[in-house]
Amino acid sequence: MTFSSDLSVTDLSIHFGGHVAVDQVTCRFSPGELTAIVGPNGAGKTTLFNLISGQLAASSGTVMLGDMRLNGMSPSRRAKHGVGRAFQLTNLFPRLSVLENVRLAVQAQAGVGMRMLVRVKSLHYLEQEALQYLEQIRLTSVAHLPVSALSHGDQRKLEVALLLAMKPDVFMFDEPTAGMSVDEAPAILDLIENIKQDQSKIVLLVEHKMDVVRALADRIIVLHNGALVADGAPDEVINLPIVREIYLGTAA
Repeated sequence: MTFSSDLSVTDLSIHFGGHVAVDQVTCRFSPGELTAIVGPNGAGKTTLFNLISGQLAASSGTVMLGDMRLNGMSPSRRAKHGVGRAFQLTNLFPRLSVLENVRLAVQAQAGVGMRMLVRVKSLHYLEQEALQYLEQIRLTSVAHLPVSALSHGDQRKLEVALLLAMKPDVFMFDEPTAGMSVDEAPAILDLIENIKQDQSKIVLLVEHKMDVVRALADRIIVLHNGALVADGAPDEVINLPIVREIYLGTAA
């Protein structure tokens, strides 16, 4: 997908028994904007991500990308329509090399299909494109190592490479620096900053570290008990009394 369309959720809710995990959330995300989604543990941040990317089906409400209704679409179908999400180590093939992991993602995005595995050595352009993504995430030096040999931080970088290979319109990052050392985290943050510069892309970020949020976010939305309680520019939202009470006061 190459068009620039807003992503919007309207009255989005999901119930687990008697528990309302996301409660009638309505908001719109525009290309060229990085929105951080914050809130205390259990606020509904990752659940909202799951509703947008299709891992969970909404109890009510809609998810739209431009004029396209995403409700009812599987995660893979949403990905084909431009909704890309970085998962925490679940999409990696540990026994394959770093390069092979990215090449398979490039292959899938190009529509070549798994049937081409036996001929992949002849598909030089796929490997070259995969190497370009490895250059972006600074992993060319370990391209031929098995993924299982990588540090946790390098595996998180590799997840970003797989997401880049999907060429999505919507980039979704759920705590991208979780478990990374102080030395490893800047590489991921630089990558997200670079993605943000593309005015045709929507970037959504769930992040607990407020220094990361302040550095990257154009906008912050705050969830509490599944409900949207604040939405606006970072300095404005961070200084709201309700936000300081329910989130910053306990996290600072």
